[in-house]
Amino acid sequence: MYEIEIERTFSAAHRLRGYCGDCCNLHGHNYRITVTVRSPKLDDIGIALDFKKLKSEVDSLLAEFDHKNLSELPVFADTNPTSENLAQLIYRRISLKMNGGAIKVHRVRVGESDTSAVTYFEEE
Repeated sequence: MYEIEIERTFSAAHRLRGYCGDCCNLHGHNYRITVTVRSPKLDDIGIALDFKKLKSEVDSLLAEFDHKNLSELPVFADTNPTSENLAQLIYRRISLKMNGGAIKVHRVRVGESDTSAVTYFEEE
């Protein structure tokens, strides 16, 4: 089994509705997103998945969030834009684009600082 992993970043603001603490106020993060996909095999030239393809798909997805107030986006109208919810959303959206053949998204990690991150994956 091969794991292919890329890391991307974006900046955004959010506030957590109903949270008792400083995070109920508007604040920002420089998010670090790590996407890991798996493949049990390689293609004819020895590549499981071209990094360029994965980066392009993830960059396209993250453009929706970059330099935005996540709390104001329709996708977070009914839920808080927590790192947990963001990780699940990115996982599910990138899975729709990438899963197929031998490729399957394995996990998505969302770091909102150098010392705090959450990872989302779904059991097989």
